[in-house]
Amino acid sequence: MRYVLRLCLIACCCLIYFSVHADVRLPQLVSSGMVLQRDARINIWGWANADEKVNVTFRGSYHTIADKDGRWKIVLPAMKAGGPYIMEIKAANNIVLNDILIGDVWFCSGQSNMVLPMDRVKEKYPNEIASANYPQIRNFFIKTEADVTKIHDDLLPGKWIKADPESVLNFGAVSWFFAQKLYQKYHVPIGIINSSVGGTPIQAWISENGLKANVFYSHRAAWFHDPHYMDSVTKVQPEPVNPANTPKYDKGLNGNITWFDTAYVPHNWHHFWLPGYWADQGIKNLNGVVWFRKEVILPAGVEKQQAKLLFGRMIDADQTYVNGTLVGNITYQYPPRRYNVPVGLLKPGKNIIVVRLTNFAGKGGFVPDKAYNLKIGTQVIDLRGDWLYQVGQVFLPTDKKASPVFTAQNEATGLYNAMVAPAINYTIKGMLWYQGESNADKPAGYGELLTALVTNWRQQWQQGNLPFIYAQLPNFNEVQYLPTESNWALIREGQLKALSQPNTGMAITIDAGEWNDIHPLDKKDVGERLARAAEHIAYGEKGVVASGPIFQSALVQGNNIAISFKNIGEGLIAHDGDELEQFAIAGANKKFIWAKAKIEGDKVIVWSDEVPNPLYVRYAWADNPEEANLYNKEGLPASPFRTDNP
Repeated sequence: MRYVLRLCLIACCCLIYFSVHADVRLPQLVSSGMVLQRDARINIWGWANADEKVNVTFRGSYHTIADKDGRWKIVLPAMKAGGPYIMEIKAANNIVLNDILIGDVWFCSGQSNMVLPMDRVKEKYPNEIASANYPQIRNFFIKTEADVTKIHDDLLPGKWIKADPESVLNFGAVSWFFAQKLYQKYHVPIGIINSSVGGTPIQAWISENGLKANVFYSHRAAWFHDPHYMDSVTKVQPEPVNPANTPKYDKGLNGNITWFDTAYVPHNWHHFWLPGYWADQGIKNLNGVVWFRKEVILPAGVEKQQAKLLFGRMIDADQTYVNGTLVGNITYQYPPRRYNVPVGLLKPGKNIIVVRLTNFAGKGGFVPDKAYNLKIGTQVIDLRGDWLYQVGQVFLPTDKKASPVFTAQNEATGLYNAMVAPAINYTIKGMLWYQGESNADKPAGYGELLTALVTNWRQQWQQGNLPFIYAQLPNFNEVQYLPTESNWALIREGQLKALSQPNTGMAITIDAGEWNDIHPLDKKDVGERLARAAEHIAYGEKGVVASGPIFQSALVQGNNIAISFKNIGEGLIAHDGDELEQFAIAGANKKFIWAKAKIEGDKVIVWSDEVPNPLYVRYAWADNPEEANLYNKEGLPASPFRTDNP
């Protein structure tokens, strides 16, 4: 018995010893392969035992004592670019970090267009991917985590990745082209910390303190400290389900033979011209499942070749079959459909492609102006044209409305707490921001929120007026052929106003979007324009024109209005040599009509014979201002603007 008690006592002592003498721990960002900021004091921090001595060896020797909570931080002196180096951290344990570079570190954040990976644009940039051998450009991708109740000490597990043709596929495309441009010019290591989440609003990225000036969001953030409120909104509410909306009611799956089977013979199917939306081709107000089918005749030899089905974008979810075999499926509308067809699945002669397409809201179908083809080796077979369709299932309305779902990543402070705050000790060169789409349904006040974010982040990082470079939203949605109001234009206006903050730069991307895709493929122009702004703002290149022309002032001169601009560079031009487009003019009634416009020196003169007493001008004021063509000679587009801002 005494022996057993002795063993228990020894075990308890060991547990106490190991709990007291905990190993020193580092944050996720401070790890092998990291890029540290040159020419600035560098923070190295972590956790240890209370009052434990911590030594850091990195091009010198430094030490500190952990505080009563076990937190410690050492500030290294400013260092020149270089590496690779080794860092050693000693306390109760010993940690060695390898392959450390010193260069420039950029914190890149926003929503999906900042996080969209090179893999999504690989067909557009094959040469850039093949040549992406840049071991001194490194990316740390922060995994998604959200929390409105507290600030997190650290990020979810991640690591620094060197750029090569394989790894670059997982780099954010905008941040990659930004980093590559800077590296090619300055030849110093570039570190990218990418903290972005698709579909998220700007208020989620601002701290509670940063939202104090906003009555609505500051009050909402305060509610999150009430456990009773949080219990009420986070309690899982079952989604209302109509049993008739389950797959067992899909006629295409529940007959004697499924509609994707090669033995199935279609009966009373209808013709459909692909691409297009079924609401425009005879199926009105249908949410549900529609099947599409096409026979394709292929030559001999295809059975021996790898093939790829490039099938644009679909709204919303698809299962796609080739000769009865599922080759791919995606559950929501945004990703491009790029499905590999295994060797041997295709055959000479008749082949059958079937798409089971499910739409949950709005117009279901195949997004126009995208590639719909089958690639077999070097051969490209166009799959646009006449298909057959049949409705498999009609979704019935649910009996009750679903309760609003509380999602922390869409709430004030939710992403700041978990994906920004844990990184603010990391010394950086500047910040990159691409966001706005998720606030377009409520654009009023976006400029104030963006200004609040800039101020908030700078205060948190405590590095002065850190360079803050951001992308103005591109063109998107259907073209309007008359002057109109626009939520996207209001967001762009808010972004334009944020330039009043010191040390900020904006990349104008009004020509880099796609009318039918909220995730346009042209990420190179966006990244390189952001880099151009950074060259001017962050690197002091005063000879670099930071962006396209930006509205400065308007002067009414009788029957015309003279507009002055900043950032005109070597001069203003009408892009492609055409007449200026997308200028609208109005008098006191603010009823805008299209105007004539011409360049005179560094000004644009705007007039219309129908408005003899003009007061206001708008330029490119639309979601998608097609043919907006005011540029500077450096090839950069002018920002949309209006002079009638209330």
